[in-house]
Amino acid sequence: MSLIIRQYHADDIPAIRDIYAQPKAQAGTLQLPMPSLAMWEKRLNNVPDGVYPLVAELEGKVVGNLGFVIAANPRRRHVADIGMGVHDAYQGRGIGSALMEKAIDLAENWLNVSRIELTVYTDNAAAIHLYQKFGFEIEGTAKQFAFRNGEFVDAHYMARTR
Repeated sequence: MSLIIRQYHADDIPAIRDIYAQPKAQAGTLQLPMPSLAMWEKRLNNVPDGVYPLVAELEGKVVGNLGFVIAANPRRRHVADIGMGVHDAYQGRGIGSALMEKAIDLAENWLNVSRIELTVYTDNAAAIHLYQKFGFEIEGTAKQFAFRNGEFVDAHYMARTR
């Protein structure tokens, strides 16, 4: 398996859109159905400072994405928030782990980030397991965090500190 984790390029945008159009990736994130290419182009062609979008490329195909955002508030510059998605056809192959390893390396060895935060739906057992494998702990639960597929779902707030 030839897996590369790298910063995204503008020509990756259609593949990133396709990741979040997949049923599992969509259900595990706050993305809406039928994401438009224009929305993703707007989002990724105007990346602000402190935002580091990463992609997982497997044998020339972008199959995963991780957004890494450093807090803008000066008193929270030691904190970053992450969100990620892996194409449905490539889940369970270590893509999420590789993205997480690169994000933690970037945070702790290059950006002096000592706290990484994320939000995950309480019914996303695979993602929770992945995050716990990397030292994330559940710090709280938000009831009715989001509306998904006709019902409200809860989410855990998780964090990893160095």
